[in-house]
Amino acid sequence: MELVMLGTAAGRPAAGRNVSAAALVLPPQRGTFWLFDCGEGTQHQLLRTGLKLGKLEAVFVTHLHGDHLFGLPGLLGSRSSMGCEAPLKVVGPRGIRQWLETTFSVTGSHIHYELEIREIEGEGGVVHEDGDFTVTAAPLNHRIACYGYRVAERARPGTLNAAKLQELGVPPGPVYARLKAGEDVELEDGRIIRAAEVTGPPIPGRVVAILGDTTPCDAAVRLSEGADLVVHEATFEASMADKAAEYGHSTTEEAARTARDAGAARLLITHFSGRYEDEDLPRLEAEAREVFPATCAARDFLTVHLPHKRRS
Repeated sequence: MELVMLGTAAGRPAAGRNVSAAALVLPPQRGTFWLFDCGEGTQHQLLRTGLKLGKLEAVFVTHLHGDHLFGLPGLLGSRSSMGCEAPLKVVGPRGIRQWLETTFSVTGSHIHYELEIREIEGEGGVVHEDGDFTVTAAPLNHRIACYGYRVAERARPGTLNAAKLQELGVPPGPVYARLKAGEDVELEDGRIIRAAEVTGPPIPGRVVAILGDTTPCDAAVRLSEGADLVVHEATFEASMADKAAEYGHSTTEEAARTARDAGAARLLITHFSGRYEDEDLPRLEAEAREVFPATCAARDFLTVHLPHKRRS
């Protein structure tokens, strides 16, 4: 599993830096990916990666400011014109359905696959759940309704102890799969093999918090609690806290405090104001590291790998 940053600019694109979008590439056995936000030009950014629209399962939009979703209608239309038939889920704040349906209507666009639109209201909650992941949304503190997302992977069964099974005289076969899945098994001779006795401890699932535009708030900390990676906007440098608050944004230090207070493992800061050039990013990163050392400043096309946690 890995996160690919497709856009790291705030408000408008800059040379070498597009507006907000990130792709969460799901585990290989699944072979698909999700998008978080879809600013203008996102499908152009995807063309520079190995990610194909036919493998896109869902889009999670944090809020309805243009730099976070103006690329969505075009991307959905391109996916249809390419002949993709797999269903697609779009999650976002109330109003995203009206905006998409109006856009498709006035432009005469047609989507030839099942498009499920889910609008989030109020305190959010679980917005997606499947056999591998649960995605929870909670409201942040911005100028309009804005949500952050917590992606939590389910724990995986522990490693099967084949040597112990051989000692117990359990032959390889379907019984092994049942034990690995956590099921106790009765053998033909009447013996009961307990799954817990022949498997290692469960492998914890990975957690990623992807937050939209926000000033510091309790919800951002809750969504980020114990996360392997937190993606947090840092629109302004630390000395511009007043301006950040005025526009509903965070500074480098404020993003770092959220990750620190949440007990997260790593922080990726993004959504940089157009006042900053690429050569400014090491300075912004250093400001955040003063508070939370495990911080990295995102660049477009940066790929962050998300290995499984080591078991204690």
